[in-house]
Amino acid sequence: MDAPRWTPTTLSPEEAVEHDRVHGNLTRATRALVEAQLLTEVDHVEVEEVTAEIERLTARLRKATRAGALGVELGPGEREVRAHGNIVAGLRNPVAVLDMERRTVDENRRVTHELHLGPLYEGPPGLVHGGVSALVLDQVLGEAAAVGGSPGMTGRLTIHYRRPTPLGDLTVSARLESSEGRKSIVKGELRDADGRVTVEAEGLFILPSWATDLPEFKARQRAFE
Repeated sequence: MDAPRWTPTTLSPEEAVEHDRVHGNLTRATRALVEAQLLTEVDHVEVEEVTAEIERLTARLRKATRAGALGVELGPGEREVRAHGNIVAGLRNPVAVLDMERRTVDENRRVTHELHLGPLYEGPPGLVHGGVSALVLDQVLGEAAAVGGSPGMTGRLTIHYRRPTPLGDLTVSARLESSEGRKSIVKGELRDADGRVTVEAEGLFILPSWATDLPEFKARQRAFE
Protein backbone atom coordinates (compact mmCIF):
# COMPACT_ATOMS: atom_id res chain seq x y z
CA MET A 1 0.00 0.00 0.00
CA ASP A 2 1.33 3.40 -0.96
CA ALA A 3 1.47 6.14 1.65
CA PRO A 4 -1.52 8.51 1.39
CA ARG A 5 -1.19 12.20 0.74
CA TRP A 6 0.46 13.70 3.81
CA THR A 7 1.95 17.00 2.70
CA PRO A 8 3.35 20.04 4.50
CA THR A 9 0.98 22.99 4.31
CA THR A 10 2.02 26.01 2.30
CA LEU A 11 0.05 28.36 4.57
CA SER A 12 1.57 30.64 7.17
CA PRO A 13 -0.05 30.60 10.63
CA GLU A 14 -1.91 33.82 9.81
CA GLU A 15 -3.07 32.50 6.43
CA ALA A 16 -4.22 29.24 8.04
CA VAL A 17 -6.38 31.11 10.56
CA GLU A 18 -8.04 33.17 7.80
CA HIS A 19 -8.47 30.14 5.56
CA ASP A 20 -10.16 28.20 8.36
CA ARG A 21 -12.42 31.13 9.23
CA VAL A 22 -13.63 31.60 5.65
CA HIS A 23 -14.01 27.93 4.76
CA GLY A 24 -15.44 27.08 8.17
CA ASN A 25 -18.18 29.64 7.59
CA LEU A 26 -18.88 28.17 4.14
CA THR A 27 -19.09 24.68 5.64
CA ARG A 28 -21.53 25.76 8.34
CA ALA A 29 -23.72 27.55 5.80
CA THR A 30 -23.68 24.50 3.52
CA ARG A 31 -24.55 22.20 6.42
CA ALA A 32 -27.51 24.42 7.32
CA LEU A 33 -28.61 24.39 3.68
CA VAL A 34 -28.47 20.59 3.50
CA GLU A 35 -30.64 20.23 6.61
CA ALA A 36 -33.06 22.87 5.32
CA GLN A 37 -33.29 20.96 2.03
CA LEU A 38 -34.12 17.78 3.91
CA LEU A 39 -36.86 19.34 6.03
CA THR A 40 -38.36 21.96 3.72
CA GLU A 41 -42.05 21.97 2.89
CA VAL A 42 -42.15 25.03 0.63
CA ASP A 43 -44.12 24.65 -2.60
CA HIS A 44 -42.65 23.06 -5.73
CA VAL A 45 -42.18 26.36 -7.53
CA GLU A 46 -40.01 27.62 -4.67
CA VAL A 47 -38.07 24.35 -4.63
CA GLU A 48 -37.33 24.65 -8.35
CA GLU A 49 -36.18 28.25 -7.96
CA VAL A 50 -33.89 27.31 -5.07
CA THR A 51 -32.54 24.36 -7.09
CA ALA A 52 -31.57 26.69 -9.94
CA GLU A 53 -29.90 29.08 -7.50
CA ILE A 54 -27.92 26.28 -5.89
CA GLU A 55 -26.77 25.11 -9.33
CA ARG A 56 -25.50 28.64 -10.07
CA LEU A 57 -23.61 28.78 -6.76
CA THR A 58 -22.14 25.33 -7.39
CA ALA A 59 -20.87 26.47 -10.78
CA ARG A 60 -19.16 29.47 -9.12
CA LEU A 61 -17.34 27.24 -6.65
CA ARG A 62 -16.30 24.80 -9.36
CA LYS A 63 -14.43 27.51 -11.26
CA ALA A 64 -11.36 26.53 -9.22
CA THR A 65 -11.25 23.14 -7.53
CA ARG A 66 -8.63 20.62 -6.46
CA ALA A 67 -8.14 17.40 -8.37
CA GLY A 68 -9.25 14.58 -6.11
CA ALA A 69 -9.45 14.45 -2.33
CA LEU A 70 -7.98 17.01 0.06
CA GLY A 71 -5.61 14.57 1.73
CA VAL A 72 -3.95 15.71 4.96
CA GLU A 73 -1.75 18.76 5.51
CA LEU A 74 0.81 18.97 8.30
CA GLY A 75 1.37 22.32 10.00
CA PRO A 76 1.77 25.22 10.09
CA GLY A 77 1.73 24.72 13.85
CA GLU A 78 3.99 22.12 15.42
CA ARG A 79 2.24 18.71 15.36
CA GLU A 80 -0.79 20.29 13.67
CA VAL A 81 -2.80 17.94 11.42
CA ARG A 82 -5.24 19.51 8.96
CA ALA A 83 -7.55 16.70 7.78
CA HIS A 84 -10.20 19.07 6.47
CA GLY A 85 -11.84 16.54 4.16
CA ASN A 86 -12.44 14.00 6.94
CA ILE A 87 -16.06 12.82 6.77
CA VAL A 88 -16.43 12.79 10.57
CA ALA A 89 -14.37 15.76 11.73
CA GLY A 90 -13.21 17.71 8.65
CA LEU A 91 -13.54 21.48 8.88
CA ARG A 92 -14.49 21.67 5.19
CA ASN A 93 -16.83 18.67 5.13
CA PRO A 94 -20.48 19.74 5.58
CA VAL A 95 -21.61 16.31 6.78
CA ALA A 96 -18.89 16.06 9.45
CA VAL A 97 -20.34 15.92 12.97
CA LEU A 98 -17.38 16.41 15.31
CA ASP A 99 -16.18 19.88 16.24
CA MET A 100 -12.64 19.87 17.63
CA GLU A 101 -13.54 22.83 19.83
CA ARG A 102 -15.95 20.52 21.67
CA ARG A 103 -13.29 17.87 22.28
CA THR A 104 -11.62 17.31 25.65
CA VAL A 105 -8.79 15.05 26.78
CA ASP A 106 -8.56 14.18 30.48
CA GLU A 107 -5.58 13.26 32.63
CA ASN A 108 -5.99 9.61 31.63
CA ARG A 109 -5.87 10.55 27.94
CA ARG A 110 -9.53 9.72 27.43
CA VAL A 111 -10.83 11.61 24.41
CA THR A 112 -14.40 12.93 24.67
CA HIS A 113 -16.52 14.74 22.10
CA GLU A 114 -19.86 16.44 22.64
CA LEU A 115 -21.90 16.32 19.42
CA HIS A 116 -25.35 16.72 17.97
CA LEU A 117 -26.82 14.34 15.40
CA GLY A 118 -29.90 15.79 13.77
CA PRO A 119 -32.31 14.62 11.06
CA LEU A 120 -29.56 14.17 8.45
CA TYR A 121 -28.29 11.14 10.37
CA GLU A 122 -31.59 9.32 10.88
CA GLY A 123 -31.88 5.58 10.39
CA PRO A 124 -34.96 4.14 12.12
CA PRO A 125 -37.53 6.88 12.81
CA GLY A 126 -36.13 9.35 15.33
CA LEU A 127 -32.96 7.32 15.84
CA VAL A 128 -29.36 7.57 14.67
CA HIS A 129 -28.43 5.19 11.85
CA GLY A 130 -26.25 2.39 13.22
CA GLY A 131 -23.66 2.97 10.52
CA VAL A 132 -23.31 6.60 11.60
CA SER A 133 -22.72 5.50 15.20
CA ALA A 134 -19.98 3.15 13.99
CA LEU A 135 -18.46 5.91 11.85
CA VAL A 136 -18.26 8.32 14.78
CA LEU A 137 -16.82 5.70 17.14
CA ASP A 138 -14.20 4.65 14.58
CA GLN A 139 -13.02 8.26 14.37
CA VAL A 140 -12.86 8.83 18.11
CA LEU A 141 -11.17 5.50 18.80
CA GLY A 142 -8.54 6.49 16.23
CA GLU A 143 -8.06 9.84 17.96
CA ALA A 144 -7.67 8.10 21.33
CA ALA A 145 -5.01 5.79 19.88
CA ALA A 146 -3.06 8.82 18.67
CA VAL A 147 -3.50 10.77 21.91
CA GLY A 148 -2.30 7.69 23.80
CA GLY A 149 0.89 7.65 21.73
CA SER A 150 0.01 4.69 19.50
CA PRO A 151 -1.63 6.03 16.33
CA GLY A 152 -2.72 3.74 13.55
CA MET A 153 -5.34 2.83 11.01
CA THR A 154 -8.34 0.68 11.79
CA GLY A 155 -7.55 -3.03 11.49
CA ARG A 156 -10.70 -4.25 13.21
CA LEU A 157 -13.75 -2.55 14.67
CA THR A 158 -16.21 -4.43 16.88
CA ILE A 159 -19.52 -2.71 17.61
CA HIS A 160 -22.06 -3.63 20.29
CA TYR A 161 -25.42 -1.87 19.99
CA ARG A 162 -26.79 -1.77 23.54
CA ARG A 163 -29.90 0.33 22.95
CA PRO A 164 -31.30 2.64 20.25
CA THR A 165 -29.48 5.97 19.96
CA PRO A 166 -31.93 8.90 19.76
CA LEU A 167 -31.24 11.84 17.50
CA GLY A 168 -30.04 14.89 19.42
CA ASP A 169 -27.21 15.69 21.82
CA LEU A 170 -24.75 12.86 22.39
CA THR A 171 -21.37 12.17 23.95
CA VAL A 172 -18.71 9.86 22.50
CA SER A 173 -15.49 8.94 24.30
CA ALA A 174 -12.60 6.50 23.96
CA ARG A 175 -9.31 5.55 25.59
CA LEU A 176 -6.26 3.53 24.61
CA GLU A 177 -6.34 0.24 26.52
CA SER A 178 -3.06 -1.36 25.45
CA SER A 179 -0.37 -1.31 22.77
CA GLU A 180 2.32 -3.64 21.55
CA GLY A 181 4.64 -2.85 18.68
CA ARG A 182 2.62 -1.30 15.86
CA LYS A 183 -0.72 -2.51 17.25
CA SER A 184 -3.02 -0.92 19.81
CA ILE A 185 -6.39 -1.74 21.36
CA VAL A 186 -8.86 1.08 22.04
CA LYS A 187 -12.30 1.01 23.67
CA GLY A 188 -15.05 3.60 23.58
CA GLU A 189 -18.76 4.27 23.86
CA LEU A 190 -21.54 6.50 22.65
CA ARG A 191 -23.99 7.92 25.22
CA ASP A 192 -27.34 9.63 24.83
CA ALA A 193 -28.37 12.93 26.43
CA ASP A 194 -29.30 11.09 29.65
CA GLY A 195 -25.86 9.53 29.92
CA ARG A 196 -26.97 6.02 28.98
CA VAL A 197 -24.55 3.93 26.92
CA THR A 198 -26.16 3.18 23.56
CA VAL A 199 -23.20 1.79 21.62
CA GLU A 200 -19.88 0.27 22.72
CA ALA A 201 -16.87 -0.29 20.49
CA GLU A 202 -13.46 -1.91 20.56
CA GLY A 203 -10.90 -1.31 17.85
CA LEU A 204 -7.57 -2.72 16.78
CA PHE A 205 -5.40 0.00 15.27
CA ILE A 206 -2.23 -0.73 13.32
CA LEU A 207 0.54 1.69 12.43
CA PRO A 208 1.28 1.03 8.71
CA SER A 209 4.79 -0.11 7.92
CA TRP A 210 5.34 2.82 5.55
CA ALA A 211 4.60 5.26 8.40
CA THR A 212 7.46 3.98 10.54
CA ASP A 213 9.93 5.35 8.01
CA LEU A 214 8.49 8.87 7.89
CA PRO A 215 10.03 11.56 10.15
CA GLU A 216 6.55 12.90 10.99
CA PHE A 217 5.60 9.62 12.66
CA LYS A 218 8.79 8.80 14.56
CA ALA A 219 7.17 10.03 17.78
CA ARG A 220 4.06 7.92 17.05
CA GLN A 221 1.75 10.75 18.00
CA ARG A 222 0.06 11.89 14.78
CA ALA A 223 -3.52 10.96 14.06
CA PHE A 224 -4.41 9.12 10.88
CA GLU A 225 -8.12 9.85 10.74
